[in-house]
Amino acid sequence: MLFVSERAYNILFLCTGNSARSIIAEALVNHDCAGRFRAFSAGSHPGGQVNPLVIDFLSARGIVTEGARSKSWDEFAKPGAPPMDFVITVCGNAAEEVCPAWPGHPATAHWGVEDPAAHMQRPEAAKRVIQAVFDTLRRRVSKLANLPIEALDKTALQQRLREIGREA
Repeated sequence: MLFVSERAYNILFLCTGNSARSIIAEALVNHDCAGRFRAFSAGSHPGGQVNPLVIDFLSARGIVTEGARSKSWDEFAKPGAPPMDFVITVCGNAAEEVCPAWPGHPATAHWGVEDPAAHMQRPEAAKRVIQAVFDTLRRRVSKLANLPIEALDKTALQQRLREIGREA
């Protein structure tokens, strides 16, 4: 049963290039959890372009990709940026980097998934990886959406987020 909140929680998904995994996570949350969460994505070293196979994949499933863009995580550490409740890395490189200081001290976790960009020379393989990333992130997003966030203290919430990321 979904626990209803008075407000939407802001969640930032991070990866290095902000071209595939974090874009998928952002789009999934905004599609599946509108009203409960508002998702954003960014990269530590954004490539400046969203992977076109990801856009095609999401669009084919009726998931809005309008406005999706590859951007720096610095946008979310500046004054005036939306305060984040959660920051989740989806690639190992971003998880190991020193992140900016996020206003509000959000709960953090690592939800690593394979990088579709590593398979771009073989589009069919890249499409299979995109599907697998999508399926994994959709399961994790569903678990996040069903957490009783308001009933958990910060330590318990942090632990639950990290447990979700360790699940296959």
